[in-house]
Amino acid sequence: MKNILLFLLATISVFAQKSELKNGDLLFININCGAMCDAINAVTDGYKGNDFNHMGLVVLDEHEAVFVYEAIGKAVVKTPLKTFLSYTEKEIFVGTLKKKFTYLIPEAINFCESQLGVPYDDDFFYNNGKYYCSELIYDAFLQANNNKPFFKLEPMTYKEPGSNDYFSVWINHFKEINIEIPENKLGCNPGGMSKNRNIILKKLQKQK
Repeated sequence: MKNILLFLLATISVFAQKSELKNGDLLFININCGAMCDAINAVTDGYKGNDFNHMGLVVLDEHEAVFVYEAIGKAVVKTPLKTFLSYTEKEIFVGTLKKKFTYLIPEAINFCESQLGVPYDDDFFYNNGKYYCSELIYDAFLQANNNKPFFKLEPMTYKEPGSNDYFSVWINHFKEINIEIPENKLGCNPGGMSKNRNIILKKLQKQK
């Protein structure tokens, strides 16, 4: 009986999450990927002080099943919502475009669909034919907005706060892929994008 009750509660919660989301919503989360995520959180600041180090764009298919476009792992993928939510036990935030910008959503979705399989941007270098998570979303809305920036690019840093020293995780990462650390090169991050005035953020109803 207890197992049945837990199953029903989980089903109701997932249904509530699905019904709460719509095409073009942005999901902002804080995942645990070790020292790299810690370094990202240390130098970026999200909506109301929250830490966000990953994000994706929501799309519903013809059967109302919810998926999330994201750049993660080795490439841009289309991930079932349940899988995306399983990345973290921390609070998840939903970013909804203000009404006057919702006309951009279909083209942003089409862009993400067209980028499926594009390699993940381990170089963290904008406009190099690859994508990290926020870079994919930045370009999706750039394309939808007739190449006018919807989000903002900012200088990226890989240094410890208040120091001239790079985080060791970044030193090792860029040494391994044999490129120079792209300090102060323009880029974007989920935290900064969560504070964009063109979207409205709220907490996603959490599964109990």
